[in-house]
Amino acid sequence: MKGRIIPISEAFIPINDWGLVHSDITYDVVPVWNGSFFRIDDYLDRFEASMAALRLDPKINRKQIKGAITAMVIASELRESYVAMVCSRGAPQVAGSRDPRDCLNHFYAWCVPYVHVVKPDIVKIGASALIATGVKRIPYDSVNPIIKNYHWGDFTQGLFEAKDNNYETVILTDQNENITEGPGFNVFCIKNGLLVTSDHGVLEGISRKTVLEIAASLGLNIQVRDLPVSEFLEADEVFISTSGGGVIPLVKVNNTIFANGTCGPVTDKIYRTYWDWFESPKYQTRIEYK
Repeated sequence: MKGRIIPISEAFIPINDWGLVHSDITYDVVPVWNGSFFRIDDYLDRFEASMAALRLDPKINRKQIKGAITAMVIASELRESYVAMVCSRGAPQVAGSRDPRDCLNHFYAWCVPYVHVVKPDIVKIGASALIATGVKRIPYDSVNPIIKNYHWGDFTQGLFEAKDNNYETVILTDQNENITEGPGFNVFCIKNGLLVTSDHGVLEGISRKTVLEIAASLGLNIQVRDLPVSEFLEADEVFISTSGGGVIPLVKVNNTIFANGTCGPVTDKIYRTYWDWFESPKYQTRIEYK
């Protein structure tokens, strides 16, 4: 923060920062695995696009951002890490101003040990998800999910619904009962060799991009389009993709059991290929630890 590497416990933003009081903020997360960033340039591309879309300018360029997060990870000595880069609107520099142009935009970053969206021990026995009925995904023409954001009111409400009913996580639908995404992940289904994922109401995840590239390499038919709940629940296999864990099979959604309660064969191929790519020098940027 402010050009210094500090313990995360000492990091703070002002209580009148619009990133806090208005969620006027964007961020991105790049994973570190075996001492290397995975697809860092793709994550930086998306972070820059999000800042541009929100008219945020932290007065720090791409090279400086990459240098800052690299130095931070080196200082942490973490070989497997969840690395967040953030740009906030900041606090108004004119007292009482309601004009976003009067705020001082600022960049900060933080890293912690690698985060799993679904804990590995849960993945081994089969993860479950509930399609929420009590909340819908924020409409994409109100809050654009392509811009990575902290607007989690819908996700949090959905997570309470899922957890209260003993499901691991939640999937949200749009106003027309189409599958969108979940908290921190994209959603896929497979039916007769056809891979389908939503084309709207979702973050264009880097893990999602990786899965689509893998599916193409495996010769699968791919459709990115509306995905009705009824079609989704009739799939042969379903899984999610996330920077926090890669490809994660779901064996149960609502009361529907998929692939006899195991990881399906096509999902397994995608899963194994994902981790091959995750550790491939082609997609890694090595961190030179001291």
